[in-house]
Amino acid sequence: MNKLQKDVELYLAHLRIERALATNTLQAYQRDLAKYLHYLTVQNITDFREIDTSVVAGFLDYLHNTSKESSKTFTNSSVSRTLAAVRGLHKFLFTENITPHNPAHEVKPPKIGQRLPKAITIAQMEKLFDTVNNPQDVVQLRDRALLEILYGTGARISEAVKLTADDIDLENAVIRLFGKGAKERILPLGSYAIAALEAYLVRSRPVLAIKGSGNALLFLNKRGKPLSRQSAWGIIQEISAKAGIEDISPHTFRHSFATHLLQGGADIRVVQEMLGHSSVTTTQIYTKVTPETLREVYTIAHPRAIHT
Repeated sequence: MNKLQKDVELYLAHLRIERALATNTLQAYQRDLAKYLHYLTVQNITDFREIDTSVVAGFLDYLHNTSKESSKTFTNSSVSRTLAAVRGLHKFLFTENITPHNPAHEVKPPKIGQRLPKAITIAQMEKLFDTVNNPQDVVQLRDRALLEILYGTGARISEAVKLTADDIDLENAVIRLFGKGAKERILPLGSYAIAALEAYLVRSRPVLAIKGSGNALLFLNKRGKPLSRQSAWGIIQEISAKAGIEDISPHTFRHSFATHLLQGGADIRVVQEMLGHSSVTTTQIYTKVTPETLREVYTIAHPRAIHT
């Protein structure tokens, strides 16, 4: 392991131990910093003390050029995230007196256009649930329970696949989720989610569990092993294809959960707590309205919107 790699490993250990970042976040940092290390190696740089602002700026240009020249594109948001990892690394190295200065301080990330989170309509959500309504199919019972949790609680897919039976309290209709940084939140369970979970726990999970070697996690695959995030993504893709609804991801359920709550009159700070956002600013993106919605409201409400 060379000097660059050792310093990066030191930073990752700091994020894991002192900052207590979630495993998925750490893996994202590792991937982003691996790109940076590759770039530095190509530039024949062997020590972070050799780096100045022009090197970090050059890496930013490299990401943009890679986006243009290859089929694997880096969006402004992914470039910004990668640069954030690099900036965090250099700040850490400077703070720990490993480097004499912070060369990334002046390098600014690209501006990210604010996009509305993708949410689907309530009718579309019903179509998704209609594709997993066979009470005799143990796999559909599991998939229905997974979907009900994602939409009924706004859970991230990483939170859902880490659930254990002890995190579900059907008697008191609550669920315990562990979000980023192992932050715990307790959320209510609706009647649809309760019914789906009861059916899964009684008629499906025991059948799946007997094929494995015993596991405490709530959701299991067909071999009785824990359901992975990738498998859960595949399940949702399959269900959305059957329902004829395109571009559905696990996060679509989280976005739809928040959007439908706010449309129904929920207070934004309550939604913030339910999503596990540390700041209400993150949640406020769900309050943005589309031009179509503005046009619809204007047409209905303004006295001179339509000539009669």
